[in-house]
Amino acid sequence: MSWSCGACERVSVATRIVAVRHGETAWNVDTRLQGHQDIALNATGRWQAECVARALAEEGITAIYTSDLQRAFDTAQAISRVIGVPVVSDRRLRERAFGSFETLTHADIESRWPELARLWRQRDPDFAPEGGESLREFHARCVAAVSQRAEAHPGQTVAIVAHGGVMDCLYRAATRLDLQAPRSWPLGNAGINRLLYSPEGFALIGWSDTRHLEAAARDESSDGEVSPGI
Repeated sequence: MSWSCGACERVSVATRIVAVRHGETAWNVDTRLQGHQDIALNATGRWQAECVARALAEEGITAIYTSDLQRAFDTAQAISRVIGVPVVSDRRLRERAFGSFETLTHADIESRWPELARLWRQRDPDFAPEGGESLREFHARCVAAVSQRAEAHPGQTVAIVAHGGVMDCLYRAATRLDLQAPRSWPLGNAGINRLLYSPEGFALIGWSDTRHLEAAARDESSDGEVSPGI
């Protein structure tokens, strides 16, 4: 089947997005909610950042945009050192603000606020912990930020380095999945996710490529959402 001229034009102006979740932190291991807490990479996370940087060396990336939180920023800096493209931080790429849930484990939340934990588990799109964001607010923030950055680079490849929740929002935007749909896709630390952005929106090309890591990436979602079974 041949492409029509209109289809060719749409492909030529699409922005290729390489979306990377930050490397592992100690709080990921503990399933402790990070949110806007500025937690550093642990030793494994720093190793993962170097691995993902080498894996992206030949991707032709022309811009790197990252959350300003250090776990994402330091992962982006590792990529920058390898490909020679400067890092631009954007607060809109931060993880969801979990408010009063931040610093706590899933078990802590269940014990302290069982009814709030139920709303959280059920992905109520308008529920927000005290001082935090709702899923609806968070999704709108992430999609708007990545869309704006992608629109500035038609026909080019950009890297977005952020958090598990941000990756989840991009997957849902690309697959047109509802915010309340249960998650069945991985959000591993330092996983590589590929999307296209065009005037029609996002499209999914490939998800959770972790071949660059010698072992499977840890699929904690302690800074994005509750993992199935947790």
